Amino acid sequence: MKFIVSSSALLKQLSAINGVVTTNPVVPILENFLFEIKEGKLTITASDLQTSMMTEIEVEAKEDGNIAVPAKILIETLKNLPEQPVTFSIDSETYSIEISSDNGRYKLAGENATDFPKIPSVTNATTVDMSTEVLSSAINNTIFATSNDELRPAMTGVYVNLSSTNATFVATDGHRLIRYRRVDVASPDAASIIIPRKALNLLKSTLPSENVPVTVEFNSSNAYFNFNNIRMICRLIDERFPDYENVIPVDNNNDMTIDRVEFMSSMKRIAIYANKTTHQVRLKLVGSELQISAEDLDFSNEANERLSCEHEGEDIEIGFNAKFLIEMLNNISAKEVTLKFSAPNRAGLIVPSDKGENEDILMLVMPVMLNNYV
Repeated sequence: MKFIVSSSALLKQLSAINGVVTTNPVVPILENFLFEIKEGKLTITASDLQTSMMTEIEVEAKEDGNIAVPAKILIETLKNLPEQPVTFSIDSETYSIEISSDNGRYKLAGENATDFPKIPSVTNATTVDMSTEVLSSAINNTIFATSNDELRPAMTGVYVNLSSTNATFVATDGHRLIRYRRVDVASPDAASIIIPRKALNLLKSTLPSENVPVTVEFNSSNAYFNFNNIRMICRLIDERFPDYENVIPVDNNNDMTIDRVEFMSSMKRIAIYANKTTHQVRLKLVGSELQISAEDLDFSNEANERLSCEHEGEDIEIGFNAKFLIEMLNNISAKEVTLKFSAPNRAGLIVPSDKGENEDILMLVMPVMLNNYV
């Protein structure tokens, strides 16, 4: 089998799906890309058994065939080659691969393509269409709040709930919760799935900057994403997601609206002086003034700042983990944010003051009890 392809075009396609390949896979053949040629089109597949990505590229080939090619050595070779046509010659009996370029020849050992795991197909699927802009925004607004706790697998992914009127994306790690809702994405068939964090990170890095359509198909076990010439299929998390709606407090009689960047900058400075274990900061609202303070008794460090804000409600004092607050504020693009409180021992809500026409964002952060603070 022989085919000719542009070195830079091939590298671009391989780089798009290379994130799937792991260094120590369960099955050694997963260190390879699967190359399949049919009617002048090369389909490349990368998989880690849980997630698989496929891409296509036109090549010059007179015959069909397939081979498993070592991913790392191929990527490194192409990275260091200038743009030029390269010829792949494959011995179907020994699975040896020879790459010929203007600069020289490179030989590497491939493997039998039949040993590569079969990629599952999505049958009896629910289909929903959205744009890359919507999907990218949903991922960016939720993925940072997923949990790393493998003992609670449901929280290591993003929960997606589709209804006839909207799509809701939810992530939580038990300390904070993000609910991102889109009214421009809906499905006549109500359904809910949990998409693993790795799959979403791969999508995040692969989605193109230009706004193109994405077709999402899913059943009870797998989800399938199709955009441009890239396809991704991932195994869903088969767990029950926490009943997040009951956690969101509804009677919030304290509203504070403040400049997001000013508030975040102050938090970053104050957090330097907080306890390195609890990252605890104290927010004290008195009238239209916010006092932010932190101290670390172990090292006799303390800091406080005052900011002006718009405040409706009674004076209140509440503690939060500075790291969580900073990360949440950093993932909002609005100029101002409104923080809603009900009591010092109940969760606080962060709502952007301005948001997209078709989106609704709610961020929840659990308080840190102030009696442990001093």
